[in-house]
Amino acid sequence: MRIAVILGTRPQIIKTAPVIQEALRQKLEIEIIHTGQHYDYRLSQIFIGEFGLPEPGVNLEVGSGSHAYQTGEIMLRLEKYLAEDTYSLVLIPGDTNSALAGALTSVKLGIPVAHIEAGARCYDMRMAEEINRRLIDHCSKLLFAPTPNCKKNLEKESVTGEIHLTGDTMYDIFLKFKDKVDGSDILERLKLSDKEYGLMTLHRAENVDDPERLRSIVEGIGKAEMKVIFPIHPRTANRLKEYNISLGRSNISIIDPLSYIDMFKLLRHARVALTDSGGCRRRPSGLKPHA
Repeated sequence: MRIAVILGTRPQIIKTAPVIQEALRQKLEIEIIHTGQHYDYRLSQIFIGEFGLPEPGVNLEVGSGSHAYQTGEIMLRLEKYLAEDTYSLVLIPGDTNSALAGALTSVKLGIPVAHIEAGARCYDMRMAEEINRRLIDHCSKLLFAPTPNCKKNLEKESVTGEIHLTGDTMYDIFLKFKDKVDGSDILERLKLSDKEYGLMTLHRAENVDDPERLRSIVEGIGKAEMKVIFPIHPRTANRLKEYNISLGRSNISIIDPLSYIDMFKLLRHARVALTDSGGCRRRPSGLKPHA
């Protein structure tokens, strides 16, 4: 069996890593196609190395842009690679523009799609991710639901593909790396103490593409009575510069994007997490939330 895995962002790498590793153990032929949606090395390649995954065989180098641009451009560039090769299956993780473009291109070429994290719903159609995940689910042949609730969502929507309750692959990665986190020296490098700082992530379009909303968020968090560590996403960095929003006098400390283990260590020892990321909000069993 020859399988194409289409990804372009850090969450997608995390979600597919356990599946790719198991597929390689089973001697299946895997081809990773990177769309380039996260074009910054620290946002993708560092995770590929950290998880011990094969280097992508193809990088479409799409880069940033509007939702329409990214989705359309990925489809145009991806089509020739999928059409020129013989794939038994295309594996699609998550709900990004890369995921939607990969799913649509594949089904148009008659290649079955398997969706990792199928059935997740927030019921807010203003979010691009909600639109993406619904469309992907309804054109997938295999739907891998991470939770019983996700499975119920798929059954309620009468999807035509096969539904499989598989569990959450992000939890698999958590289990694999949780005992390695203490090896990170990120607290020492940033001169931080346990529970004496906050950790912030901020990248969603609805938060950072609106100048007044972005200004309100960073000004509000900047008044917190603790240091706030902010591993900044390139999209957010560009918006701060574009909207002339300065964090110079606030308690927010901007740092470069981090590896999985370093981010895990910061999250574990933070007093509070302030985030618009679905991945950072998840709390696996046994990982206690901070007050």
